Amino acid sequence: MSEQEKGNMPATYDVLRIGNCSGYYGDRFAAAREMVEGGPIDILTGDYLAELTMLILWKSRRRDPGGGYATTFLAQMEEVLGTCLDRGIKVVTNAGGLNPAGLAIELGRLAERLGLHPTIAHIEGDDLLDRLPELQRQGHPLAHLGSGKSLTEAAVEPVTANAYLGGWGITEALRCGADIVVCPRVTDASLVVGPAAWAFDWRLDDWDRLAGAVVAGHILECGPQATGGNFSFFTELPDGRRPGYPIAEIAADGSSVITKHSGTGGAVTVETVTAQILYEIGAPDYLNPDVVARFDTIALSDDGPDRVRVSGVRGRPAPDTAKVCLNYHGGYRNSATFIVTGLDIEAKADHAVRSLVGGLGGPETFEETDVRLLRTDVADAPENVQAEARLRVTVKDRDERKVGRRFFNAVAEFGLSSYPGMYLERAERSASAYGVYWPALVPVDVLCPQVVLRDGRRLPVPCPPTERYDPHRGEAAHVPRAMDDDTAFADTVFAPLGRVVGARSGDKGGDANIGLWARTDETFEWLQAHLDEDRLRSLLTEAAELAIERYELPNLRAVNFVVRRLLGDGVAATTRPDPQAKGLGEYVRSRFVEIPRVLLPDGHAVADHSVGR
Repeated sequence: MSEQEKGNMPATYDVLRIGNCSGYYGDRFAAAREMVEGGPIDILTGDYLAELTMLILWKSRRRDPGGGYATTFLAQMEEVLGTCLDRGIKVVTNAGGLNPAGLAIELGRLAERLGLHPTIAHIEGDDLLDRLPELQRQGHPLAHLGSGKSLTEAAVEPVTANAYLGGWGITEALRCGADIVVCPRVTDASLVVGPAAWAFDWRLDDWDRLAGAVVAGHILECGPQATGGNFSFFTELPDGRRPGYPIAEIAADGSSVITKHSGTGGAVTVETVTAQILYEIGAPDYLNPDVVARFDTIALSDDGPDRVRVSGVRGRPAPDTAKVCLNYHGGYRNSATFIVTGLDIEAKADHAVRSLVGGLGGPETFEETDVRLLRTDVADAPENVQAEARLRVTVKDRDERKVGRRFFNAVAEFGLSSYPGMYLERAERSASAYGVYWPALVPVDVLCPQVVLRDGRRLPVPCPPTERYDPHRGEAAHVPRAMDDDTAFADTVFAPLGRVVGARSGDKGGDANIGLWARTDETFEWLQAHLDEDRLRSLLTEAAELAIERYELPNLRAVNFVVRRLLGDGVAATTRPDPQAKGLGEYVRSRFVEIPRVLLPDGHAVADHSVGR
């Protein structure tokens, strides 16, 4: 039987073990070797892309037209490629970024140097940059998903435009015998969906199986965030070492068990998996190019030490539109951080801003000026550093000279004529370019993804059946619930929300999500009844004027909030100190609320703040 005939035969697995070795470009380099050498796996995946990463890769390609992909992936492959081929481990990655063909070529050269002969395929068809004028002429407005403004109305020139592809291109490449599949901008979950569909010979409309694989892919995509990384209750983890990377053992019915190699740090528990499921999601209907996975049907159960079973996931037909990530050059930015110490913090900060603005010719000097006084000072501080606050001034403009040396000079020139105790923590002489994220939709039928093989063959990627998706499906106003036993919850304690609730937060373009999960059924009953949009605004005052959407996931004992426009024009452009909203959930957990005493674990009551109702 020829190699091509072998490749075209469906794979046969009882369980497909998929291990992840990267959650972003710059993640732990040794993770690929640890995953390959730490125990049995069938598929090695690596996720390297985010909206911000596409801008980073664009800058890389401007410097080197042959670049535009994640270079660290090549170095990782140098360590493990031989072992992968010996053990029959397939490698699937989106490290191709803006130049999957270029990465495939470099992988071929690397293999030659190592004396290896892998079959390498790559996927194309996500890059729409050159097609934007044609698409607009055809009547596709590429309207911003948040503002509704068309790309033409915005009068901007995108530098990247990449549609999110699904997993069927990966499936076709594996069916052709590929040992390595290099992807461009596919969805993160597609790195798992594609291999699973290949291994079990799923159909295009196997909605529930595909949805189960999407959930497994979403759990794996951020690496050790599923095994105890960035976990609210990290002090309870039995192994304090750096957490190992996750593995999904996928079955033919789409269910899976999330685990990790034995001997690695961290833990896999229902709560660590719940935390990752809540990361960067919106409504319970989770849209992917291959299926709409219903996150409100996910069932999690303990399957033994460091093993969590994921089952019950239901799916719906894929949406008839594809999301496109566009980025355009927004201009230039610069910032300076002043240390303000001791008494009269606000008066000193105000004096600094007036002096700086006056030296620059007035507040209209820049297109955007953002001033933030970050109060970290305490009264009667026992140490100097505890008496300090930070004043951060950020300016933006399309004129690089204005926010570059001119801004720096103005900062430097009033060093001896400003508030008492003034000194700088940070100031840059030159401005830096920033990009703006522009999410849009196009009909799936305008996409033409292809699998490209080393012999030059190009194979079309099948498109699953689709249906029109109502973006308002699942949205409903929160209806306060009457708790089963009001008297049990009447005695309350003023304590941090995080004593009874975990959180995971992140960015969704210019929006942020905060997923909160309860640790017990009783706490979830209280959380459902207590925490609505208005109460969240009272805890998160910077969102007081912003739109907030609220969704419940009872199977996970969770409530998810999406705060619209909290991050402005996205991670690359926002002036918020925490640009990806990573700490947002932990901030909300730190806020004091009235919690029923009966829900608090022993030792966590705050007696002097007790109140009765």
